[in-house]
Amino acid sequence: MSQLKYDDPSDYSNRELSWILFNKRVLSEAKDKNNPLFERLKFLSITSSNLDEFFMVRVASLKDMVNAGYTKTDIAGMTPAEQLTALNKVTHELVEEQYGVYKSLVSKLLSNGLRIIEQHEKLTEKEAAYVDKYYEENIYPVLTPMAVDSSRPFPLIRNKTLNIGALVKKKGGDGDLEFATVQVPGVLSRIVEIPTDNKKKTVILLEEIIERNIQKLFLNYDIVCAYPFRIMRNADLSIEEDEAEDLLKEIEKQLKRRQWGQAIRLEVEEGVDQRLLDIIEEELHIAKEDIYRIDGPLDLTFLMKMYGLSGFGHLKESAYAEPQPIPAFLSECDIFEVIKDSDRLLFHPYETFSPVVEFVRQAARDKDVLAIKQTLYRVSGNSPIIAALAQAAENGKQVSVLVELKARFDEENNIVWAKMLEKAGCHVIYGLVGLKTHSKITLVVRREEDGIRRYVHLGTGNYNDATAKLYTDIGLLTCAPSIGEDATAVFNMLSGYSEPLGWNKLSVAPLWLKERFLFLIGREKLNALAGRRGHIIAKVNSLCDKDIIGALYEAGAAGVKIELIIRGICCLKTGLPGIGNNITVRSIVGNFLEHSRIFYFENDGKPEYYCASADWMPRNLERRVEIMFPVDKPKLQKKLRTILDMQLKDTVKAHILKADGTYEKVDKRGKGFYNSQLEFCHMAQEAAQKQEHLVNSRVFIPEMHHE
Repeated sequence: MSQLKYDDPSDYSNRELSWILFNKRVLSEAKDKNNPLFERLKFLSITSSNLDEFFMVRVASLKDMVNAGYTKTDIAGMTPAEQLTALNKVTHELVEEQYGVYKSLVSKLLSNGLRIIEQHEKLTEKEAAYVDKYYEENIYPVLTPMAVDSSRPFPLIRNKTLNIGALVKKKGGDGDLEFATVQVPGVLSRIVEIPTDNKKKTVILLEEIIERNIQKLFLNYDIVCAYPFRIMRNADLSIEEDEAEDLLKEIEKQLKRRQWGQAIRLEVEEGVDQRLLDIIEEELHIAKEDIYRIDGPLDLTFLMKMYGLSGFGHLKESAYAEPQPIPAFLSECDIFEVIKDSDRLLFHPYETFSPVVEFVRQAARDKDVLAIKQTLYRVSGNSPIIAALAQAAENGKQVSVLVELKARFDEENNIVWAKMLEKAGCHVIYGLVGLKTHSKITLVVRREEDGIRRYVHLGTGNYNDATAKLYTDIGLLTCAPSIGEDATAVFNMLSGYSEPLGWNKLSVAPLWLKERFLFLIGREKLNALAGRRGHIIAKVNSLCDKDIIGALYEAGAAGVKIELIIRGICCLKTGLPGIGNNITVRSIVGNFLEHSRIFYFENDGKPEYYCASADWMPRNLERRVEIMFPVDKPKLQKKLRTILDMQLKDTVKAHILKADGTYEKVDKRGKGFYNSQLEFCHMAQEAAQKQEHLVNSRVFIPEMHHE
């Protein structure tokens, strides 16, 4: 059989349009009547924050390309200008759909005891009195009204801030209209609760209170009209690292610029006075197609705060359990003995992240630990891992930490941690020029009776104890000498540019991880062509690397069964001629964010399993430091296969990619109700309860699930 080539752009989907389809899948969870009402609010909020980031980075990048005259086509044969035109249509449709969902949810909230006052004119007399008093005491002292006239230029409007723009004219003046604005302060809660005499809860949004009282900010003027508006700016940092003598200072400088980047999207309230809109449009240099007229409150991310309102527990998801303790890691255990006994595979958030935190904490205190080395991409605001690393340095251990300053939207946070770790005595590395270090690896070097032993944690997710409760990820704790040697080589490469001559177990990007993937896919193709078994299961966040997709197409055409579980972007198409149903794609969007990267290759009956920090994207495979690690122990392989099989069985949260490029929920006929995320919760609970029962009955039975 001759080798097939897939070079036609029509064989691929555009990355940005595929992302819009992902956000629509999130929106479908907000529409789903089977989800509790407050969970639906949360999903709607997520679609809004997703769209904000999409504009600040992806749309901004396309606009930069157009402005620079860049006309090269993408994987699907579209120029940046063509992509912007297509996106303009679908993003306006998406926003309209969002607000249709919002209205339906507001009416359902009302019938469930929560009234949202969307227009201050609808306040009762008693409510109005409370709101006005609240304004005087809590809001007025914080506000900064800004007028625009010959001596005061148009103010700088910060990225993502909510503002109220007004047209005013001097009392007794000649009637000339002037522009004025006030920022809705982000330091105050946007949701203000109004006391009621009944059991129903009533809330009003902060901007409505300000708008109602805006006359008090401009006492010598008449208010002609006032409307909220919000802008999105280009927030994609561009740093010439080769020319940046101090990367830390350069990023700090760029972060300030992010607030004032080019305005790329303007949201205004439906029905805004055209005279007011004309002024904002002209001053911000906004194109007509980038104006979004919103029929409802601007910036639906406030719904995440709404989710936190007390008294509505019955409208939230209660079936999902807290992260469960892992049987092998009992309290007060010596974590090094547990790892020495056997490799441990962790599955978050169903299983607790605490063993990872404890691994670093014990290493910091252990007198036999000589060195700790770790990569940090994103960490939580009050990270116990950062505290442990600082303590380790203070305890005299050699601590090396690679802090990725270029982790998008976490740059400021990471600068703070980097400076703190340096003060504590840690050796802080700021990544490699031109590359982001996205790998998740911790190395602990320990002196033991039989010599030096290296303990390693490898993960698919960040060392962030907060998101570890929300993101599904895999972690491996091991002291296998082969992986320990590779881990040392990784850190030497990051700190001293010394690339090893060879690797034992790890595959590292950008060196040769992509080639490894292409080899593994190609091997399945060759097996299928020779009449042997060929099967690939891959779970990633995104798939948009043309070489990987082309290799998958060729393997599928050769008869390899390929099952892809892809949460977000997917530029691969299903049902192509000659491939048919050999390649299937499903996306799972549920209460937890699917984040783990797991790969299964049948290898003619000698299956190989891998986990990785990398997605199948050019940026991960060619422009980032990423790590893929094998999972060799049979019981751990069985655990990974169980995870994959359960996701492939999902009939509740799974969406299937059809040949026409659209997604639809699984047809449940003949399949029944199977929610893989819920089943993972039950599985972790059962394992924890079983272990608790064994401990209480003082009977020891070897652990079954964690080798």
